[in-house]
Amino acid sequence: MGPVFTSLKEEKEVKSLRVISLLVIAALVLAACPSPTTQVPATEPPKPEKVKIKVWFHSGKGEEREVLDAQVADFNAMQDEVEVEAIRLPEGSYNEQVSAAALAGDLPDLLDFDGPFLYNYAWAGYLTPLDPYVSDELKADFLPSIIAQGTYGGKLYSLGTFDSGLAIWGNKAYLEKAGVRIPNGIEDAWDLAEFNDALQKLQALDEVEYAIDFKMNYGQGEWYTYGFSPIIQSWGGDLIDRSDYMSADGVLNGPEAVEAMTWFQSLFEDDYANVKPAGDDDFYGRKITALSWVGHWMWTPHHEGLGDDLVLIPMPKFGDKAVTGMGSWNWGITTQSKHPEAAWKFLEYLIDPDQILRMTNANGAVPARKSALAKSDLYGEGGPLNIFVQQLEGGVAVPRPITPAYPTITEAFAEAVQNIVTGADVQTELDKAVEKIDQDIADNQGYPIK
Repeated sequence: MGPVFTSLKEEKEVKSLRVISLLVIAALVLAACPSPTTQVPATEPPKPEKVKIKVWFHSGKGEEREVLDAQVADFNAMQDEVEVEAIRLPEGSYNEQVSAAALAGDLPDLLDFDGPFLYNYAWAGYLTPLDPYVSDELKADFLPSIIAQGTYGGKLYSLGTFDSGLAIWGNKAYLEKAGVRIPNGIEDAWDLAEFNDALQKLQALDEVEYAIDFKMNYGQGEWYTYGFSPIIQSWGGDLIDRSDYMSADGVLNGPEAVEAMTWFQSLFEDDYANVKPAGDDDFYGRKITALSWVGHWMWTPHHEGLGDDLVLIPMPKFGDKAVTGMGSWNWGITTQSKHPEAAWKFLEYLIDPDQILRMTNANGAVPARKSALAKSDLYGEGGPLNIFVQQLEGGVAVPRPITPAYPTITEAFAEAVQNIVTGADVQTELDKAVEKIDQDIADNQGYPIK
């Protein structure tokens, strides 16, 4: 039943109020609804925060540090998904710091480490396999030595942006003045007799205080193994029996190794080499030595210091074959990473061919990917560093022992080398190294693959 009005006037007033109310409501509704031509400002959704990852890398040569610092900055600026915090650690104590961090559960997301330490890290469970991230096509573009270095127990644990090489850098002016032949390639390498003859002739020059710089200023450490185990291997010995990696006895302290290290010791006793050089620049700066036994990483200072007088000489054949060190620092994702996908995103950036060349043009290293190598002015055919490629592809390069025992092997050998060059008995020192290595292998039940 509707409302009851007492008069016609009252009924009209109520109806008028109703009309006014409806008009007000309609106006409010229309005001709230935009016309078809009205533009409503779009509200941008907030950007998600970047995933932050920690990256550890070694404090190596200045050129490498500068490039990696620039790569981190560029990567952080070029995308909105991952933020890299790079932490630089001293190279000399790097392995010890990694081991301590692993035990404390404090490893970074992405880890830089020297190649032969991979096997111990993988065996100990520090690294996660990269196989899910690496396609067959990508793997095929890497140098076989890079893939071999990164593989343990049938799984790929690391990738590097460059490989390495060991050779003899020479001052051409001194070599020509002394009448020393300069080899053209790995098939033309010096043998032991010619190497000894070259040292004698160069030592006789007035400009030369000592014939060859073995970079002893680097100090006792990984350099001793990388740089000087090829002498033993060229002579016919080795750091360990590679048939099963169970013992160093008979190979590191056998007659070939003893003869090799006795000869090496004689170079320091006869003043052809200097146990304690004053600094790093006796070859390329002070020019008081004619030869420098060192790797690719000295390309920039050598080239700047000697210019057209710089020549690269392949490793000598002390025995039946020449041998060079190989392998280098590379990258792996740790099992303690909470963001492995983000870590791979940064690693994927580092192994881009253009980024590889950015690094290798600075440090003189061998580009790790074939697509990058093909673009390299330094390493292409006729390039100033092509000998390193010849050695890697020509069977001269020998990897450091592929075993989790490697940290003990290199520590024991480096200690032996230091004692030998300072006058200790060669056989005694090599026997002591073998004892340490074999004891470590026994203590770890032969390092069975887990």
